[in-house]
Amino acid sequence: MSHLPQHVLLAPAEMTQADQAAIAGGVPGISLMAAAGAAVAAAIQQRWGPCQVLVLCGPGNNGGDGFVVAQRLQECGWAVRVALAGQPGSLRGDAEWHARRWSGDVRVLEDEYPEPVNVLLEGAGLIVDALFGAGLSRDFGGAAAGLLHEAARRRIPVCAIDVPSGVDGASGAVRGTAVAAALTVTFFRKKPGHLLLPGRQLCGDLVVADIGIESDLPGLPPAKTFENVPPLWSSSFPWPHAAAHKYRRGHVLVTGGAVMTGAARLAALGAARVGAGLVTIAAPAEAWLVYAAAMTSIMVESLPDGDLAPALVDERRNAVVIGPGAGLGERTQRNVLAAAAAGRALVLDADALTVFADDPGRLFQALDGPCVLTPHEGEFVRLFGASGSLGKLGRARSAARHSGAVVILKGADTVVAEPGGRAAINTNAPPWLATGGTGDVLAGMTAGLLAQGMPVFEAACAAVWLHGEAGRLAGPGLISEDLPSLLPQVLRQLPGASVGEQHGHRHG
Repeated sequence: MSHLPQHVLLAPAEMTQADQAAIAGGVPGISLMAAAGAAVAAAIQQRWGPCQVLVLCGPGNNGGDGFVVAQRLQECGWAVRVALAGQPGSLRGDAEWHARRWSGDVRVLEDEYPEPVNVLLEGAGLIVDALFGAGLSRDFGGAAAGLLHEAARRRIPVCAIDVPSGVDGASGAVRGTAVAAALTVTFFRKKPGHLLLPGRQLCGDLVVADIGIESDLPGLPPAKTFENVPPLWSSSFPWPHAAAHKYRRGHVLVTGGAVMTGAARLAALGAARVGAGLVTIAAPAEAWLVYAAAMTSIMVESLPDGDLAPALVDERRNAVVIGPGAGLGERTQRNVLAAAAAGRALVLDADALTVFADDPGRLFQALDGPCVLTPHEGEFVRLFGASGSLGKLGRARSAARHSGAVVILKGADTVVAEPGGRAAINTNAPPWLATGGTGDVLAGMTAGLLAQGMPVFEAACAAVWLHGEAGRLAGPGLISEDLPSLLPQVLRQLPGASVGEQHGHRHG
């Protein structure tokens, strides 16, 4: 039996499986549809006052929900009209049952015989988009799409049922065309397309309604896709215990480049602020003084030839960051392979990824221990190719499976995926994070959590969420140096943050 917490996301096929599990458990399909339509009608009444409503119904279950909405609103005294994309005789099953209970007229909205748009929209103060749900199997277009676009031009608000028509519930992609909704009401659990771009921007305010599906029913799909929120990983967050000291909190080794020295310093600060007991920057001899003069709580070690191998002799250095400011020479490639061979937890970013663009297989074959790759879109394509047809979630999953590493595919809708198939979609990253150096801080934070023993997928998810929350607190004007100093404030918000205060502390 599966238990699906609130932060689980269900792809359209999985939502169908949940519906079927509920029906097998004794909830009739017509009751599920009635509950869905009632929830949409209630959400509409909470947001808008009575007005003339045009409900656009499709030929499937989404359209059935629309007929319930129409009936409910009409019973509450609202003026309601219904237009059906297709002939009334095309409805089947639960949708047909509810359509027969609609007491008003039904206009036909077909490409061959389109009702005049001006007639349908005349006096409308709200459109209910019940045309196509999250499981859209073809591109959206034609008369119905044209009517929605005209409504948008006239600034008539839209309430979408499940997803705005044209948005793929599995990927967030737009199939054909789509019009932004002011409000979207979905059922039981969010879909990936509600969180992935561009779908997320088209949903407006999102309401998840309870329609009577229990979260622990037999037959529910296993949880494998999640919204990245603290309940996903907080139980494994490495809060220090009463007997903690710096050596028990992990030691992060950050490789520093000879020219772009700021990147490694940012990574080191991220690792330290997220709780690593010790952090060392291993820098080329010619740049040692630059690093040493800039750092205080961060140790700096000189690498005579820039080779990382001597710095890996100390096995207490249990997590390594390579890439920020490292450069694209053979030395960076050599250092990655040395760290991988040493079996340390490894975070690879920026140059450490691009340097393997000509032979990514060499990198993937070398990865034998816990590893996190943190590419932005450009770096991702260099390592894994375009594969755009999979969507961002599918691409991240495929890359994790192919590389054997956890992949953080960065962006406004960052996806974290692990080789076994679990994936999380992040939503709290503000646009202020789109500035130089923020990714370096994220790489260091990820390593800092790995050094403290946090499981690799959970560490990556936690780092991404904490990073986004620090960015949100910084707000406009953020620069990458702001992020580490904001982490203590973010960490205090997490469950378990008071553990150190309750148990006292030991000096380093």
